[in-house]
Amino acid sequence: MTYRTINPATGETARTFGDISDADLDNAVEVARSCYTGDWRHRPVADRARIVRAAAAALRANAAEYAQYVTAEMGKLIGTSEAEVALSAAILDYYADHAEAFLAPQELPESPGAVIETEPIGVILGIEPWNFPYYQLARVAGPQLMAGNVLIIKHAENVPQCALAFARLFAEAGAPAGVYTNVFASIDQIGRLIEDPRIAGVTVTGSERAGAAVAERAGRSLKKAVMELGGSDPLIVLEDADLQHALAGALFGRMFNTGQSCVSSKRIIVVRQIESGMVYINQPAWTAPEIPSAASRIPVSGASSPSSGSASS
Repeated sequence: MTYRTINPATGETARTFGDISDADLDNAVEVARSCYTGDWRHRPVADRARIVRAAAAALRANAAEYAQYVTAEMGKLIGTSEAEVALSAAILDYYADHAEAFLAPQELPESPGAVIETEPIGVILGIEPWNFPYYQLARVAGPQLMAGNVLIIKHAENVPQCALAFARLFAEAGAPAGVYTNVFASIDQIGRLIEDPRIAGVTVTGSERAGAAVAERAGRSLKKAVMELGGSDPLIVLEDADLQHALAGALFGRMFNTGQSCVSSKRIIVVRQIESGMVYINQPAWTAPEIPSAASRIPVSGASSPSSGSASS
């Protein structure tokens, strides 16, 4: 598997990154396991929160740089990339701020004396997609790290600089080695990782095919697995709809984030009575009223990227 930065506007390869060796991958897992058993799980929640907040602060402080990585690799407009950076930092802060309450023992009123306690389980393997290169990582890292687990992340092969940059946040925040580890691993290596007894659980966001493969191997090893898989969301336009509003919603729902969103409008279903009106609506807000013409006017990104520097996996 080749990890590389490909300019979405030109198709040109800007940078390539080699796969991790089997020996280095084994060492990364061992460092993560040792960090979990000997350090991270035993730290007070407040200490974990300090590091996660510092990672969020570093992300905000370098927002322009981090947004450029997203635009260069994923292809979204720079303003949308900047919004993702801000959202990802907010997610990290949210779990740092609320984890102590979330993790507090909960008494069960209907069962006097019974208490629900939340405990970490170990090294979690995360397999994440490219459409939201930081958001997908932040929503895993925030809760898992605050709960006392540690992470090994296999990001999508077309966002390697985003993957390295996000991992760098935790090193800069003072996290011990093994708390958050990015690996440029192959599919075969990931399969073996899922079955490795040092891996306690796995989470994947991706296609149904990927989810089925991960679930099969996780199930074989009786490991906890969380999967968010692809959908086919329809936008349905009925005869009483405001067609101007429907057109704007259809364009946003299909084109937001360059069309790469799990909840985007994969299909637009229009009742036959208004089909021609939906396609050729007299929409003053658009210079060209037809859906294809309006879609063609949506700007695309062609920004360049800064180097990811000396960030390491």
